[in-house]
Amino acid sequence: MTRAVMGDGSFGAISSGWRAALRYGAALLLCLIAAWARAGLHAALPPGYPFLTFFPTVIISTFLFGRGPGILAAIVCGVTAWYAFVPPFYSFTLDGRTSLALGFYAVVVAVDVMLIDSMKRANLHLAMEREHSARIAQERGALAERTEMLFHELQHRVSNNLQMVGAMLSLQQSKVADPAARQSLADAGARVQTIGRIQRKLYATGGEQVPLDSFLTDLAADLIEASGKPGLRHVMAVEPKLFLAPQAAIPLALIMAEAVANAIEHGFADRPGGLITITLCRAGERLLLTIGDDGVGLPPGFDLEQVTSLGLDVSRNLARQLDGEMTLECARQGTVMRLDLPLQ
Repeated sequence: MTRAVMGDGSFGAISSGWRAALRYGAALLLCLIAAWARAGLHAALPPGYPFLTFFPTVIISTFLFGRGPGILAAIVCGVTAWYAFVPPFYSFTLDGRTSLALGFYAVVVAVDVMLIDSMKRANLHLAMEREHSARIAQERGALAERTEMLFHELQHRVSNNLQMVGAMLSLQQSKVADPAARQSLADAGARVQTIGRIQRKLYATGGEQVPLDSFLTDLAADLIEASGKPGLRHVMAVEPKLFLAPQAAIPLALIMAEAVANAIEHGFADRPGGLITITLCRAGERLLLTIGDDGVGLPPGFDLEQVTSLGLDVSRNLARQLDGEMTLECARQGTVMRLDLPLQ
């Protein structure tokens, strides 16, 4: 196994060496072609163009084969031009004019090699950056997809657990003899199940704000359907394009659910049905939620601050949590609950 690994490494080194040799060999071949072309043009050119075919050779060698072969081509082409095409021909005589010509050639090819090599490095860096960015984008997409799947699974499990807790509380009623305790368990079970329905519908994967019109409309329809009163009707008037973050929308939905439940339980206790009206609108930088019914109304001397009902107490605390104000009062016919809170 060790020999195989060493053999693979040696083969890779040999292959890399052969590729380098081919690049340098191709550069030398271009130098020979350039020298042949310059010799063929020598009789047709006026004096003073010794490097005519050698400049393109250096540029092409650097561009195609890299900086090393380009430098080799520049040296070989410069020496060839000095020997064969700079007077006196076929000698390496170095006088002032020759030095000037060779210096000009060296500066030009050095700049060419540097610019082409810098351009190739920049292009390579850009390609690597693009590949890296594409890989990161692909990984982020996979992570986002996995996160979204896990989020939906978590939401599903939380909702199911809440619904199960509510069902267990409801089943526990049969084992309790005290009517007050039984009713408390029934109310608690109903509220937990309501929270489960709200939580399932409300949360989005990105935690973005939720449009209230469709959400509250669906919630109200669920509450009315679960009431078991076939004659119960409701009217929704929710201003479109109103949004709340989930941490504010859930308390708002719970307050609405409690108000609708109170209307069904107390306003229509002895009636097969009636009308519940729900409105939500913006007033400047505030939201106004109004829930009215045409039921029996509030008992005489009703004071919201003195009521010990668990549901109303929870609603008041949720309203305070939202920096809002909740009122409950008699209307011309029935009861009206109003919630005034800042638009968050």
